Amino acid sequence: MDLDEAILRLLEANEITDQAVLQQLLENEGQAPSQSTLSRHLKRLSVQKVNGRYQRVERAPAPPLRATVMEAPPNMLVLKTAPGYAQIVGVMVDRAVGMEGVAGTIAGDDTVFIAVKHPSRLGEVREQLEQSLRLLP
Repeated sequence: MDLDEAILRLLEANEITDQAVLQQLLENEGQAPSQSTLSRHLKRLSVQKVNGRYQRVERAPAPPLRATVMEAPPNMLVLKTAPGYAQIVGVMVDRAVGMEGVAGTIAGDDTVFIAVKHPSRLGEVREQLEQSLRLLP
């Protein structure tokens, strides 16, 4: 039996309140994971301590990325997104294929400033950006 199966079986059969207890039960069955290995397996299996005991929890689906883009003439776009997403969106814009009109980005926590190389292409780049954002899950 592999470690993951043993962990899930033991959690189902016992009310385990401490990782050390789980580790001892696994050792009794011939498994000897280190504490760090056990923690990694628990995380991968979506096992968390809930109401004082370890149990498997359902992962909530990631919320869809919501973003708005507005023009700031003559050559800037301002993208507003949820807190914590601006930097990854900025990197995605910087690396996007087909968005040659972008000079670069500066990202904070929930805002990305996008410099457009030519003011005459501001609307075009905005449309490309909005289309790219619609393709994200």
